[in-house]
Amino acid sequence: MTYEQALTYIHSMRHGGPDFARMRAVLERLGDPDRELKILHVAGTNGKGSVCAYLESILRSAGYKTGLFTSPFVRRFNERIRLDGRDIPDGALAEVTAHVRDVLRELDAHPAEFELVTLLGLTAFRDYGVDAAVVEVGMGGVHDATNVIAGSEISVITSIGLDHTQYLGNTLEEIAGVKAGIIRKNGVCAAACDPGGVISRRCRELGAEFRLADLGRLHVSRLGFSGAEFSYDGLEGLRIPLAGEYQPENAALAVTAVKLLRERGWRIPGEAVYAGLAGVSWPGRLETVCQEPLILVDGGHNPPAARALAGSLKELAGGRRGVFLIGVMGDKDASGILDALGEVSSTAVCVRAAVPRAMDAGELARLAGDRGFHALAAGSIPEAVRLAVELAGPDGWVCAAGSLYILEDVRQAVKSLYLGD
Repeated sequence: MTYEQALTYIHSMRHGGPDFARMRAVLERLGDPDRELKILHVAGTNGKGSVCAYLESILRSAGYKTGLFTSPFVRRFNERIRLDGRDIPDGALAEVTAHVRDVLRELDAHPAEFELVTLLGLTAFRDYGVDAAVVEVGMGGVHDATNVIAGSEISVITSIGLDHTQYLGNTLEEIAGVKAGIIRKNGVCAAACDPGGVISRRCRELGAEFRLADLGRLHVSRLGFSGAEFSYDGLEGLRIPLAGEYQPENAALAVTAVKLLRERGWRIPGEAVYAGLAGVSWPGRLETVCQEPLILVDGGHNPPAARALAGSLKELAGGRRGVFLIGVMGDKDASGILDALGEVSSTAVCVRAAVPRAMDAGELARLAGDRGFHALAAGSIPEAVRLAVELAGPDGWVCAAGSLYILEDVRQAVKSLYLGD
């Protein structure tokens, strides 16, 4: 199997929820890779990817051989399965896909795409011999394909917001209950919040230790487009290269999780925490892709993420004129996203992402216009970038947002138009 054949096979799978009995049967035939791994399982509405990136970087700085499983990807599919900080090589992805495909054929099993990718990640981590596998939940928790794992070293739950309400519930408490489904009996859990005491109550029921990140002990001394410096829980002068006023909070949750791991015998020295946070890389999160003109990209794809983005831009942009380049998936709360972004700019250029479930650019522009935006629809992302830069003016900023699925096309357009690539 070639790399291209592997991708074609993966994307040929249907979409839908997991069948845990089927996944367990496949994992058993594969030798139960999840039972050989020390897994850090991360759920939440927003910040999951960033927290995963912080944890992986800290563990790698501490000398552990790491695996990182996240979704979706920004540039290449291989980003979803990372080995020691690097995307899985094309050849390794083809090899593990062929192996899992053969087992699926033997069992006459037909998984959904995310089930298959989860199986690939767990198998690749086992084959690579990772010491620590950081695994991000796809959606929800209790019914997510990643929750097939037999156990975890720690469950981490990031911020909770109203997203995927048709699947997860209509209140923060209901959604928190679904996220809490990743907590294991007699395990440990670190969380950024605890709506209605749902998460702590679930921990008590399971005999699991619960630790809430004490954000009252988080003090940010510097915040800019190049990152932040802060202190947290006795650690002074922590630095991260990721922008956004919410990123110190994500990092603080990662530090809280690391402290719990230390208490369970993990060797993670203080210098590894500093180095791991400072050396983290996580594209598409309020990332500066061009300085002149100032063009940013952010994957905020739901109202809570959009509110966090708007708050960061208010803090960082210093009153400069801004334009949003927006693409949204059809199953997302586009009105809520627009309302949040409208707090910092009322000018938008709308595009359709190159995926089937994306909202039409004209439809999105009409919706934005109804919500007070001066909104235009563009026929392509390069056209949208040029138009947004023109509207922002020489001293303004452009921020692509609304979906991770538009970010790489924006990045490539920026390279072609302004960076000479």
